[in-house]
Amino acid sequence: MRKSIIPPDQPTPRCVDEPGDVARVEVSSEEPEHPVEAALLPGTGWRASRPGPQTIRLVFDGPQHIRRIRLRFVADAYTRTQEFVLRWVNAASEPREIVRQQWNFSGSTEEVEDYRVDLPGVIELELVVIPDISGGSAHASLAEMRVA
Repeated sequence: MRKSIIPPDQPTPRCVDEPGDVARVEVSSEEPEHPVEAALLPGTGWRASRPGPQTIRLVFDGPQHIRRIRLRFVADAYTRTQEFVLRWVNAASEPREIVRQQWNFSGSTEEVEDYRVDLPGVIELELVVIPDISGGSAHASLAEMRVA
């Protein structure tokens, strides 16, 4: 996996390469103790370094056929309504929405979404997390993202 941090004030992301990678991951922000790798690989999960909407984008080196996407969110101390949008792009299309979903973190501590899909030729997969649709100070987080 290669990673790029895509801060709003920097148009060209920094990139970290590792041998054998098939994709680059772009992330809008991350806490050093909770990098995006900790959600894409076994770990403690990702957490944004600042509040507000955040983006995780997988940019594949070549087209992929994706059949399953699993997301797991774990609640923090904030009661809020969170929304996420999952999109995909193939070489011949504009981004297409797979799902847009909201739920309340108030009493529930975990939200797991497991999507069976048939997405041929995927070159990008994007997850946008809006941690509090009312605009509060919650930080986006993602415990796990698996793509197969």
